[in-house]
Amino acid sequence: MAKRDLREEEATLWRMVVRDIKPLRSPRSPRRMVPVPKVKPSAPIPEVARSIPVVTGRSFLPVQSEQPKPRPAELSVGVRAPGLDDTSWKRLSRGQMKVDARLDLHGYVVQEAFERLYDFMQRARVRNWRCVEVVTGLGSGQTSGLIRRELPMWLQRGDLRSMVLAVVHPHAANHGSVRILLKTRRR
Repeated sequence: MAKRDLREEEATLWRMVVRDIKPLRSPRSPRRMVPVPKVKPSAPIPEVARSIPVVTGRSFLPVQSEQPKPRPAELSVGVRAPGLDDTSWKRLSRGQMKVDARLDLHGYVVQEAFERLYDFMQRARVRNWRCVEVVTGLGSGQTSGLIRRELPMWLQRGDLRSMVLAVVHPHAANHGSVRILLKTRRR
């Protein structure tokens, strides 16, 4: 990363932050430290430059970092998600959790099925549903189970993944439907 020169406000701010810091003395290196010049109080900072940290005494409020949020863990059907409590996981995986709504995707082409799923998930978020079931069917013919195979990838999309806690098959012998445990808003 290329070094850059500090602007005057940044240099002033840095001097204020380090003014009370005393260097550690090492018995091996009796190097002489250059003293930090005392800072005179400067003119008030104009409103435009208020995006830099606010310094008060020894503490300051840092600027929010602009690092991207970490992506949620990869979504897998039948795998317990981190942070999901034991009771909810057991009830969901055993098929004992009450289903708030069902979506049947039988007979749809892939694009229509995705659009229906997307609308359904948005409706689930608005209505604050906890558990939904999506029936894809096992599929038949040359494109056997295309919607069933695509569903986990659709749920992994950023806009849908943020709503999903866990996905399971409610019946071990039937992989033609999934139950989805959703994150809910606190009331």
